[in-house]
Amino acid sequence: MTMTTELLISLTILTPVLAVPGILLFGNKQNLREAVSLIAAAVLTWLSLNLFQQLQAGTVLAAQWWELLPGLTIAFHIEPLGMMFALIASSLWFVTVVYAIGYMRGHNEQNQTRFYAYFAVAIAAVMGVALAENLFTLFVFYEVLSLCTYPLVTHAGTDKAKHGGRVYLGILLSTSIAFFLPAMIITWMQSGTLSFTPGGVFADGTSVVLLSVLLLLFAFGVGKAALMPFHRWLPSAMVAPTPVSALLHAVAVVKAGVFTVLKVVVFIFGIDAVQSLPVTQWLIYLACASILLASLVAMRQDNIKARLAYSTISQLGYITLGAFLASANGVLGSALHIAMHAAGKITLFFCAGAIYVAAHKTLVSELDGLGRKMPYTFAAFTIAALSIIGLPPTGGTWSKWTLMLGAVDSDQLFVLAVLALSSLLNIVYLLELPARAFLRSAPASESDHHHGGEAPWPSLLALCVTALSCIVLFFTAGPIMQFLQGISLT
Repeated sequence: MTMTTELLISLTILTPVLAVPGILLFGNKQNLREAVSLIAAAVLTWLSLNLFQQLQAGTVLAAQWWELLPGLTIAFHIEPLGMMFALIASSLWFVTVVYAIGYMRGHNEQNQTRFYAYFAVAIAAVMGVALAENLFTLFVFYEVLSLCTYPLVTHAGTDKAKHGGRVYLGILLSTSIAFFLPAMIITWMQSGTLSFTPGGVFADGTSVVLLSVLLLLFAFGVGKAALMPFHRWLPSAMVAPTPVSALLHAVAVVKAGVFTVLKVVVFIFGIDAVQSLPVTQWLIYLACASILLASLVAMRQDNIKARLAYSTISQLGYITLGAFLASANGVLGSALHIAMHAAGKITLFFCAGAIYVAAHKTLVSELDGLGRKMPYTFAAFTIAALSIIGLPPTGGTWSKWTLMLGAVDSDQLFVLAVLALSSLLNIVYLLELPARAFLRSAPASESDHHHGGEAPWPSLLALCVTALSCIVLFFTAGPIMQFLQGISLT
């Protein structure tokens, strides 16, 4: 029996939630509990691939759940950008569950059942964001994502974890309430719709001042995009277990932010309108500042996860920058960087967690000589770092190249210098880790101490798979870009 498109979309969003009762039921039987998570992730990936195939075949994929008011609905519609985000989140959920099995057991984490349950709900929220037909639906799932990831951030239950959770939730909710929600309401009052529309929803002749204010409200209201100065939540969230940092705070949560910015620019304003607004130039400067300042801060961080957190803030700046460049190549480069950065950064966080579990080290300065004991982990780290830097043969090469083309198209030539300088800074703060691990000798006090080699095999397998994906993306960028060309920019 063939599923209707409405049922297929609904199952894609609800499958992670349907897994929660099974996770809770087998809370005391870890093998069965984790099997439920793996099966749900596999089913979700299959459903996403099914949607992708139907979208490629030209099928209109839409579903409506609930009409709150006339014209204000919880509804879903799938276009290439959202489809790509859904594929990334679903496939990486499966890989992250495999990684988490090794990490959570290897580190003897408490409350593992709660961890897997909230993790599943968070993935459901991400799928809702990815497939949303309108801004209201996206906003609802965006806020659910903030709330259901709070227990994951505070998982350890320590005072430090609770403080990090307060900063995390405080910034995300306050930016939503103060900026995002008013922007959405004004948009609805002005245009009469919140549906994502090719070319934007505002009529010709709409006040430039009003559009400028709205663009600023959206830019700062989408706190998950971590645009400075509303970025502190991301380093604070690094108190979470590494699987949380890896998927939710290096891929799903932050990508929900930049994905939202990209959707708003393309489908609420339209790139022609954004390009014509005077405030856009100021936002380009701000994105460039975020890229460079976060890189400089990252260089000063000795804690591995803190360094990677500031690196993420910098890389998110690339995506918002591409959106504000408001050119076809700029938007394409942003969309491409969502995928390329996801593969690279999740690998880096996986490696950081593997180092912690296997060698009990959290600082860059402690890594001297460790590459001899953990060669696969540091080889994977090197590959992922090259992708973040933007060097072949890794996927990050193409997204940065396309962003540079977007800068040229928009006559923002200074952006080329910003991107080049940023890549040089990436080299300094990322390649220092494998350089220390492979090229330096272990301290004399540890020369005879055996750390037990690599992390547990599930974690090692996961990080090797994601590292390999960085290389695969280099050779498959062409079809991905061709698929994303379907994002309407007119």
